Amino acid sequence: MLTPIIWAFVYGEDTVGGILASSLITLAAGTVMYFGSLINLRKELGLRDSYFTVTFTWVVISLFGMLPYIFTGTIVGLPNIYFETVSGFTTTGSSILTDIESLPKSVLFWRSLTHWIGGMGIIVLVVAILPLLRIGGYNLFKNEASGISYEKLTPKTASTAKRLWGVYVALTFIMTAVLMFGEINLYDALNHAFSTMATGGFSTKNESVGAFSAYVQYVVTFFMFLAGVNFYLHYHFIKGRFKRVFSNVELRTYVTVILTVTIMIALVILYADHAPIEHAFRDALFQVISIITTTGFATYDYLQWPTPAWTLIFLLMFVGACVGSTGGGIKVIRHVVSFRNVVLHFKRMLHPNSVSLLKINGEVIDDEKVSSLITFLVLYLFTFISGSIIMVFLGTDTLTAVGAVAANLGGVGPGIGTVGPASNYYHIHDAGKIVLSFLMIIGRLELTTVIILFTSMFWDKYR
Repeated sequence: MLTPIIWAFVYGEDTVGGILASSLITLAAGTVMYFGSLINLRKELGLRDSYFTVTFTWVVISLFGMLPYIFTGTIVGLPNIYFETVSGFTTTGSSILTDIESLPKSVLFWRSLTHWIGGMGIIVLVVAILPLLRIGGYNLFKNEASGISYEKLTPKTASTAKRLWGVYVALTFIMTAVLMFGEINLYDALNHAFSTMATGGFSTKNESVGAFSAYVQYVVTFFMFLAGVNFYLHYHFIKGRFKRVFSNVELRTYVTVILTVTIMIALVILYADHAPIEHAFRDALFQVISIITTTGFATYDYLQWPTPAWTLIFLLMFVGACVGSTGGGIKVIRHVVSFRNVVLHFKRMLHPNSVSLLKINGEVIDDEKVSSLITFLVLYLFTFISGSIIMVFLGTDTLTAVGAVAANLGGVGPGIGTVGPASNYYHIHDAGKIVLSFLMIIGRLELTTVIILFTSMFWDKYR
């Protein structure tokens, strides 16, 4: 939280006092919590402890993340401030700001930094240092991480967390350097690297990435693609395990979906607008990768495209990136397993006596995992419908309500209706902003980790 002070001095801004006060309050609170936690410290958190801790870490850290906005007076209204902060940490990228460039650069840096902190996961970062606190972090890591199976790169959970953060940091600074070759200054390059690698979408420009050159747009596109790939695969690639990377079913599906939808949208644009081929392809590819990875950057208002094109963009909000990436959404692997399970079901209907197993990347997916996946999909659909109904009752028009809920639950940012890429969430009712903030958090934590807290069985132990 202190780092934005550097930019306050560089650009001669009067935000130093506000940022310093925010940092001191956070430091004081953290110190009290640290020493308080040493009393009756347990070496391993139980499952209930982990669910509770993971959820409220995101809620509480967002409360402290509000402080720089409050003390610098750059955003007015607590619902607005909390919405912007939660959107940052959950890497959703939804914003209530109507004029981004009017904010001090130091505050915009904090805004982008919240993306970067939340991108790899606050819990993953904490687990990396938990051995210092003598606490085991396996359950925390498992409950924040997403996927069909949990993979350890090393026997120790903390070592795995450190390796993931190592890859994350390296890619961030590589991207920053590459962007600077495109005549973009260090400040803008670093901010956009933070937002891109976190698949967040906060920009320092009102026009988002559309304010920069074609070179910058292609660089951002490439690194958004990388950010949407499982970071375990990045690690295996660095280690030279290329077969393991390129044979990955989810990665191949991810690439196939991107190329297929990009070509479809580019053809629609070419037919409707007669745009130059390179420009149509660049806009289509950028928006497809931006939405499927749930980054939310924009180079063009896709709602201005013909209906078939922006409808495909909307459907991509329900696809999501790869498991183990910084992207949100349902995740590609869940769609792959669901489809294969349907095929397997038909096969068993035709050959009831055959032994048929569902395999992904050589691993047998048992019925318990399939059941868990189906439960997630049902909960996701139920949450989407419920959230849309609530937003409509709060006075939002149906198209905007559906778009806003899909975008915030999936961590995308821009939606459809009046919350598209050329608009923002400022006009949404304050109660609606709180609802959407809640959806961001449960979407980031993949629903079940949060929803289980609202069940009676979770609290039975404490009655």
